[in-house]
Amino acid sequence: MNGPRAPVAAPPGRRTVLAGLAGVALGAASCSGRTGSAPAARPPQRSVPRGGSPSASPGLPRTSPWRPTAAEVQPAAKLRAVRLVEAIGAWDAGRGGVAAARARVAALGLPPALAGQAGPLLPTADQAALQVVDAQYGGILSRSASVLVVCRQWIRRGAAVSAGGTTVDVRLSRSGRGWTVGALHPAHPGPAVRPLAPENRAVLAEDRIVLPPAAAADLRSGQVHTSVARAMLALARTYRLEVSVVRSGHPLDVFGTSRPSDHPRGRAFDVWRVDGHAVVDPATPRGLVERFMRDAAAAGSYNVGGPLPLTGGAAGQFFSDATHHDHVHVGFRT
Repeated sequence: MNGPRAPVAAPPGRRTVLAGLAGVALGAASCSGRTGSAPAARPPQRSVPRGGSPSASPGLPRTSPWRPTAAEVQPAAKLRAVRLVEAIGAWDAGRGGVAAARARVAALGLPPALAGQAGPLLPTADQAALQVVDAQYGGILSRSASVLVVCRQWIRRGAAVSAGGTTVDVRLSRSGRGWTVGALHPAHPGPAVRPLAPENRAVLAEDRIVLPPAAAADLRSGQVHTSVARAMLALARTYRLEVSVVRSGHPLDVFGTSRPSDHPRGRAFDVWRVDGHAVVDPATPRGLVERFMRDAAAAGSYNVGGPLPLTGGAAGQFFSDATHHDHVHVGFRT
């Protein structure tokens, strides 16, 4: 995201969040991913399918469930989005295809037609496993939200297993009955180009910069400004940064406004974890997040958003709102 949006939902108190979590805990059991962390795929053994009991899955890694922390804004919205992505993007042998995906979506009480919007999340394959890396807000208002579900996916065709993944912008609305999903917008990074700018190549080769599949594809597409790559490399000299979103899979406009976002123009990136500490985790040292935000500004960003309302810097250089309680946004003019 870039720049604050208004009006945004205020973060609830801890008691309110815990009460909300209690209400969705039963539904969360079959989610994919993990709280504030995306574990490395375990060796190919057995996976846990939607029913909750292990089944043989040759060549596919075991995934683990994602759950929100007590500090989340509207945790039920994130769980709703994650459960849908998991239901569409992971299946046991013999349960592939759009028809089976529609049935899995319907079982969640959501419109089956959403399966037809899955795009790269629903490839043709015999079997698939999916791991949610992170679920961050692309925007959160009182009755609408954009949840960006960042995931890795492994598919099996015959005896061959391949790894990939995408980021899905899940659009939700809220009524008296809770959060429901209205649309899915999967990432479409575009094809890789040659030659690639040396800064972008350096980012892709830097092991202190962790990129999910869609973000890495964005860098390879040549549609990301070198200012973004240079800032990532500068920050990587001090921190290990785990990126959630760069260009694709992000709302075109700043959520709730008509202002174009810097992300689709290749002029921004979001970081969800710094030095192994999730930005949203209440246990993450606030000093670490503040230093990272200030160093991002020093690396050339005109627009740094995060969970802390920082002072100093150029006018409007730092901002904080409910959307950015779970990540740090780093934006550039060019």
